[in-house]
Amino acid sequence: MIRLQGLSLRRGSRLVLDGAELSVQPGEKLGLVGANGAGKSSLFALLLGGLIEDAGSVDIPQHWRIAAVAQEVPDGDCPAVEFVTLADTALQQALRAMREAERDGDGARVAAAAEALELAQAYSARARAESLLLGLGFAPAVLQQPVRQFSGGWRMRLALAQALFQPSDCLLLDEPTNHLDLDALVWLENWLGRYPGTLLVISHDREFLDAVTRVTVHLENGRLSRYAGGYTAFEQRRAQALTQQAQAYARQQADIARLNSFVERFRAKATKARQAQSRLKALERMQMLAPVVLGHPLRFEFLSPARQPQQLLRARALQCGFEPARPVLREVERDVLAGARIGVLGANGQGKSTLVKTLAGVLRPLGGSLHPGEGVVLGYFAQQEMEVLRPDETAMQHLQRLALAGASTATPQELRDWLGRFLFGGELAAQPVGSMSGGERARLLLAMLVWQRPNVLLLDEPTNHLDLDTREALGLALQEFDGAMLLVSHDRALLRAVCDDYWLVADGGVRDFDGDLDDYQRWVLERAREGQPQQPGAAQPVPADNRREQRRAAARQREQRERQLAPLRREQECAQQRLQQLEARRAELESRLGAPDTSVAARAEAGRELKQLQREVEDCELQWLELEQRMQELASQA
Repeated sequence: MIRLQGLSLRRGSRLVLDGAELSVQPGEKLGLVGANGAGKSSLFALLLGGLIEDAGSVDIPQHWRIAAVAQEVPDGDCPAVEFVTLADTALQQALRAMREAERDGDGARVAAAAEALELAQAYSARARAESLLLGLGFAPAVLQQPVRQFSGGWRMRLALAQALFQPSDCLLLDEPTNHLDLDALVWLENWLGRYPGTLLVISHDREFLDAVTRVTVHLENGRLSRYAGGYTAFEQRRAQALTQQAQAYARQQADIARLNSFVERFRAKATKARQAQSRLKALERMQMLAPVVLGHPLRFEFLSPARQPQQLLRARALQCGFEPARPVLREVERDVLAGARIGVLGANGQGKSTLVKTLAGVLRPLGGSLHPGEGVVLGYFAQQEMEVLRPDETAMQHLQRLALAGASTATPQELRDWLGRFLFGGELAAQPVGSMSGGERARLLLAMLVWQRPNVLLLDEPTNHLDLDTREALGLALQEFDGAMLLVSHDRALLRAVCDDYWLVADGGVRDFDGDLDDYQRWVLERAREGQPQQPGAAQPVPADNRREQRRAAARQREQRERQLAPLRREQECAQQRLQQLEARRAELESRLGAPDTSVAARAEAGRELKQLQREVEDCELQWLELEQRMQELASQA
């Protein structure tokens, strides 16, 4: 098994691992989670031998074969299928041995090489490589295409295919879903479910982690904490642990305050001096608990659009693509109306991004017509952020340019405050965008989107570089967004949370999809089992029944539930504020009672008020609990 003991690692001046401990049993499937920059990728580099620990030890069985996705994007003239097979070193050695033995005419060596080829499963290697590539979304026609002719995203899929192809006892995957569409993601989940070795995966996709992992390890403040179960189970257990820690810390602080108060009052009295001394010793022996210190994840909301026209976008016989003679999408007939919340499904290469870019005005229509409604303000999130951002400009310069274009009167301080809401502090706000991480560029795009107050959002893979906390913040903001939205994403949790309808981009067209994500996943898997290309095509995944109406009804129920919850939340906030006021007054009265210069009459008055105050506190707490119970009952009706 893998065992980390007292492990410490520095990257520059930062301590990313501090006395970390972890054991990973053979065959375990483990998800490594933590905030961006916590050190997850550094831990992988350590396991792969790319970094050396500063203290402690890393024990990995010597005979274990560890596979990982290559960090450098592949290049060269090697055909895609052959490139994948190059990852199996034993296979390549056997092939070389056979070529050399045949060249020399050495029968004994030919026999030995043939045995080595049999052990390396050489005769099924090409079929296995093709199966991997087809599963990851490659079309059969491109399997012989040279690697250099693929785009960056497809080359990363080739690197992933290499990692899956090579024989391994342990597989390390760092964000394997970033360049996959939903079809390939479903296929990968099933492949990893059958993988017999030990799996360690870093991902910010909640449903992916729940599907493929059975253990979750949280990296925070240089320490590794192990939890049983997938990501959802981890969240629940960690929330319970943090609640218990906060309660224990609060109790300890109350005990400390009470002991200190006793010591201060009675240390000078001869009759109480011994008791005061014993309490001082109790304080010294007390094992101090740490307070719960949470990070500051992004929380934001879209501003209400200035206008809300009913007809937002109208496409008629729309042709989308890059070359007039070869449109990617033909005869697109679509309407985007106020309140529409549409998820765009389809395999990579079918034209999802092309459709969104055309609707956003980034690509000119090749034919047909596209009419935005009067007063439409489009907010476009590009999958490749640098299509929109300028690498030599800072976040502040981007926002200033946006403010000038909109004739805004915002002051520089107001712009800095706005960027601060999206976690761009002073130094980061003045840093050139080209030197920012993918997650930071994605947050900047969100800051610019919200600033524009759009009434139509066109989002093309907005979660690719976002951590789980920021994805959750985006999902909550989109749920509250008042305008219309088109979302292209492989994040199923986000699609389920914010979309009421789906469009299917396939076979050169766009049509309604009458199922839900579970129907789509089942259909993708059925097609994969049948060995058919993963292109949604002629057959509808599910019958055209009342699924869409069910989704709309569910959306109406959510809206109704939110309307019912809103006054309860406000009432609970008032109760919470009243509790804080009462607690502050109680602390004031207890301080007055403990003061040595308080008169007897004042003590009696304070005691009576304190008694009455305690009853009010109990009533207020009861009201708060009743409201909480009512809110939970409403939420459980989802």
